[in-house]
Amino acid sequence: MPLLTFASPKGGVGKTTLAANVANELSRAGCRVIALDLDPQNALRLHFGLPLRERAGFTHRLAQSPDWRGCLQETAAGIPLLAYGGAGLHETVALHAAVTARPSLLLDPVRDILANPDVYLVADTAPGPSSLLETLLSCTDLLITVLLTDAASVSLIPSLEHGGLLASEWAARANVPSRFVLNQFDPRTRLGGVIFDAARQHLGDRLLGVVYRDEHVAEAIAAQKLLADYAPSSKATHDVAAISQRVLAVLRSGNGADSDSPAVQP
Repeated sequence: MPLLTFASPKGGVGKTTLAANVANELSRAGCRVIALDLDPQNALRLHFGLPLRERAGFTHRLAQSPDWRGCLQETAAGIPLLAYGGAGLHETVALHAAVTARPSLLLDPVRDILANPDVYLVADTAPGPSSLLETLLSCTDLLITVLLTDAASVSLIPSLEHGGLLASEWAARANVPSRFVLNQFDPRTRLGGVIFDAARQHLGDRLLGVVYRDEHVAEAIAAQKLLADYAPSSKATHDVAAISQRVLAVLRSGNGADSDSPAVQP
């Protein structure tokens, strides 16, 4: 079934937070979800409440062709997780080289998971371009790029669309629908509304949604909880839920169109 891939041109934009919480919203909507962490920071597990000391994983062992079923970790949210695992610099570089030489190391288990018609696979990738992201795009159904609502991030949009900083051109060649999310929108700042309007004008219906700057997000991360569990009535929780509904609309349309969804408003 569908593969939803989260990416970003740089770190610190909230990509992993969005991936975890969209996965949770899809699960709450009745979808059977598996989360896959392809980011060597190994942080996706923290959003699902796994212990800080937990270093077991799946991705860092790809070169050994592990059975993904035996690597699934159950979480309190009911979403099985394939964690990246504890890996050092040498192991991470070696893994990327191995997947570049043999893409099947990643594609075989992913395609095996997707062979189940009931599963939604949500993958979190490392910031910037990588061999894992390029490989994964060949079976991705929707690529979501997360940007901060700041001048620097919005100025990157033209470069992103021409493959300058991320795999957007790879996605285009693979005919993969590509969408964007603006994170940490603050309407109180002088530039907030201007930046949002510029992004909406440039992206049009490719803008899935905006997540307001909300202190509950940081608190939920610190508590190792998902937003819907920590602060179900918060603005950010409602924003993520709306984005998740648009994600489902895009995936279920089969062609990347979601014309029935209302325009994104600040």
